Amino acid sequence: MKQLARLLPRRFRIFIRRHGPEALIWRRRVAILGGAVLVGLVALLFADVADRATMLFHAMAAQVWWAPLIVTPCGFAAIAWLTVRLAPLARGSGIPQVMAATKNPEAAMSTLVSARAAVAKLLLTSGGLLVGASVGREGPTVQVAAAIMGRMHRILRIPIRSSVYIAGGAAGVAAAFNTPLAGVAFAIEELAAAYEQRMALLVMAAVLIAGMVSMGLAGDYIYFGAMRQTLHVTQALVAAPVAGLFGGIAGGLFSRLMLASGTSSLAPLPWLRARPVVLAFGCGAIVAVIGTATGLTWGTGYETAHGIIEGADVPAWFGIAKFAATLATAVSGLPGGIFAPSLSIGAGIGDILRTAFPGYPPGAIVLLGMVAYFTGVVRAPLTAVIIISETTASRGLMMPLVAAALVGDFTAQFVCKDKLYHALMQRFLAPPAPDGSR
Repeated sequence: MKQLARLLPRRFRIFIRRHGPEALIWRRRVAILGGAVLVGLVALLFADVADRATMLFHAMAAQVWWAPLIVTPCGFAAIAWLTVRLAPLARGSGIPQVMAATKNPEAAMSTLVSARAAVAKLLLTSGGLLVGASVGREGPTVQVAAAIMGRMHRILRIPIRSSVYIAGGAAGVAAAFNTPLAGVAFAIEELAAAYEQRMALLVMAAVLIAGMVSMGLAGDYIYFGAMRQTLHVTQALVAAPVAGLFGGIAGGLFSRLMLASGTSSLAPLPWLRARPVVLAFGCGAIVAVIGTATGLTWGTGYETAHGIIEGADVPAWFGIAKFAATLATAVSGLPGGIFAPSLSIGAGIGDILRTAFPGYPPGAIVLLGMVAYFTGVVRAPLTAVIIISETTASRGLMMPLVAAALVGDFTAQFVCKDKLYHALMQRFLAPPAPDGSR
């Protein structure tokens, strides 16, 4: 009995150490919970700031039509200069940075997903929208969310694994679009090169919590509004392959041109790449001219895409104009994503396609164009289908959307053999200097 009494306190201490509040498993759960809640809050705040920045720019352009011809190129140059000087790893979408961060999770905390990169991403992307850049906030939200999740694990002294960034990025997609299933699909298709079963709980929990925070504060809204139109089987068999073909070609072309801008030796591209501020100014001038001439290509393109889905008329050249403005913005290196602009371009393609199918439900044809083009760009058909389905409540179109996405993915491979985000990730795999160093 005396021996048993001596053993009990020690066993109790061991039990507390392994299973009590200080145990690794509980600290990891707290990090996931706290990180996911913070991701949801930051995503909502970022969305509000981005929307206000867009409205301010539109108000300026409406009052002084020629102002963007000055503000946009100069704004592009200023943001490029700030990016190079303060946070070079905040440039571009943010998704390639997170993918690269999973290769060396601990080191990435001070580089690719550092606090400096995350804060700069939020501010500079908002600044891009303030000067009329054709960017989205979803890609940047992925990088910021991964940084938040990593920081929470660092604070609680938990070893950082690649799954931490995958969960954070997935939660960012879910919170940005209010689409939990798309967050899970994005983690599987894009962020995780080899999805491990043990990541499932971490990803699901982070996505669920971030989605609940976003939904609880912003309401159970549908990103593009509900779209109830459907296609008959015969209509789907005709329209889905056509949409997949044209959307895949256009999306693959965007990826090929964007990747070529960073590697081509065709003059004057090497000279411009060595002078990022000059490159950004020139790209800003292109965006300014297109935007001033059309009045439709500024910002994310959300409003225009929403209108097209609901049946609003736009000029036939809208998709081409938005394509050029988005490509110029992406090539400039400004912090900002391409998710929302890509959906807008896809809506423009869908608008052209619905004129070719006059007897078909027009909204359904537009969605086929959106999913096909988006798939052609990011080469993630499952993510594309779920995003379109969740942002439009168009579950009755699931099979036609899947068909268009698969055809778009297959077609895009012939135009651009490399997947966009995976190719861009290679540029971040070399050991980068810490943020702010020159």
